[in-house]
Amino acid sequence: MVESVLAAADSASDSTASAGTGFVLLLIGAAFYFLPTILAGGRHHHKTGAIFIINLLLGWTLVGWASIVLA
Repeated sequence: MVESVLAAADSASDSTASAGTGFVLLLIGAAFYFLPTILAGGRHHHKTGAIFIINLLLGWTLVGWASIVLA
């Protein structure tokens, strides 16, 4: 999948279009990464701030994702 995204970015003739595509992909990736925080906020969880900090610091280890199950 990464190769196809990079190939699409390389084949774009307009650099502004590829920068816009990269920004959109960055936003989608950030939304997916912070999904536990987004869900906690949507559920008005009383420890949303703590879930955000755990997700920010440990989300890449998937420990932050345990907050979805434990919340």
